[in-house]
Amino acid sequence: MVGLSGLEKFSHLEDKIYRTIELTKTLRQEKESLEKELSLMRRNRGPETYEHLRLEKQVESLHVERDIIRAKVEAMLDAVAALDPEMAEELR
Repeated sequence: MVGLSGLEKFSHLEDKIYRTIELTKTLRQEKESLEKELSLMRRNRGPETYEHLRLEKQVESLHVERDIIRAKVEAMLDAVAALDPEMAEELR
């Protein structure tokens, strides 16, 4: 910006300030819009998220219970095998 007069420099600065103001307005509007959208999504997804977490915990609990039962059944089959190997083969 060589050779610009004081008035030209001021005009250039003024243009930058107005562009910055417009950009700021646009960004604020986008921010408000996104906040509203996020709020709406949180309201709509809230119960589903809770339900999802509840179901995950229930599934995990059932997996643990299944593993315990599996171990007990295997122990019973091993006990039967010790008494009667032919019967144990039929059960497996």
